[in-house]
Amino acid sequence: MAIKRVGILTGGGDCSGLNAVIRSVTRSAIIKHNWHVIGIEDGFEGLLENRTQPLTVRSTRDILPLGGTVIGTTNKGNLFAYRRVLPDGTLATEDRSKEAIDNFNRMGLDCLFVVGGEGTQEIGFKLHQAGCPVIGIPKTIDNDLYGTDYTFGFQTAVQVAVDALDRLTTTGKSHQRVMILEVMGRNAGWIALESGIAGGAHIILIPEIPYDLEKVEEKVRLRAEGGSPFSIIVVGEGAREMGGEQIVSAAAGTRLQGVAQLGGVGNYIAGRLGRNLDLEVRCTVLGHVQRGGTPTSFDRLLGTRLGHCAVEAACQGEFGKLVALKSLEVVLVPLDECAGKVRTVPPGHQLVTCAEAIGISLGRA
Repeated sequence: MAIKRVGILTGGGDCSGLNAVIRSVTRSAIIKHNWHVIGIEDGFEGLLENRTQPLTVRSTRDILPLGGTVIGTTNKGNLFAYRRVLPDGTLATEDRSKEAIDNFNRMGLDCLFVVGGEGTQEIGFKLHQAGCPVIGIPKTIDNDLYGTDYTFGFQTAVQVAVDALDRLTTTGKSHQRVMILEVMGRNAGWIALESGIAGGAHIILIPEIPYDLEKVEEKVRLRAEGGSPFSIIVVGEGAREMGGEQIVSAAAGTRLQGVAQLGGVGNYIAGRLGRNLDLEVRCTVLGHVQRGGTPTSFDRLLGTRLGHCAVEAACQGEFGKLVALKSLEVVLVPLDECAGKVRTVPPGHQLVTCAEAIGISLGRA
């Protein structure tokens, strides 16, 4: 099949490096292959509503260092289970994939580049099964997508967390306080683990290893008794106490998104430690600061490589694949091997054993 016109959309939460991918796909498609490139606005919502913009070498010229995505994104719009509120206030879901496929055909697209995490790639894979030529590009700050060693956006989020830890360490040490940093990651602890090790944390709590609060208190107490009356704790938003459940943000709405918003575990731990220890405890919730801003050089480079390789995969007819980073090389992975699957931290992972070997507590019983 001769390709003449391709589309690209970004789905799920935003992250740094999205514009690097958009720029790379656009430039590779136009400069090397003379294709037309169409940006589909606001993810799958734009595909449903036929909202697009042409992408050119000129229009993507200065977007490499920009955070966010110039074509917009959304974490709603599952084409196969589209959620909406009915006039009577009840919630209904419906399959609107045929509308999306019809719009894909009306746009005259020969390929759709789907940029996103496991949920977005699952929708992309179903579109591929339904007859749309799709190639996936892995994106998420959580680094929790199967089939790839790293997703772009992750290293920038880790660097933001490390910068915060450096600052919290100086103020914590000055005031002899216990400083807690809550980071994103949902059910995967990659951000907490990598930033905690790189940022010199004394305790790291991740969703994959339920924590024993007594072990956390013991670590803080031993540090104080040993002459270090300050401690730095990194906690992933999905971390849970042994025998307990993940803490969900009470202020978060889940009606249309269908996914509970995690948050509050850092303040929960701060409250418990503050009552049990004769030390001041403060909590900082990093939140969406991790998603925004200028991407690191790693994410700019990875996004550029993935975008280029996605275009080459389309040229070779390798549809239904994900471009993935494996051992420093970009390879193609079948979408059905990674779509909808979450890659969590194995409790015996080398990063875990490394952390514990250098004296970091993971709150294990």
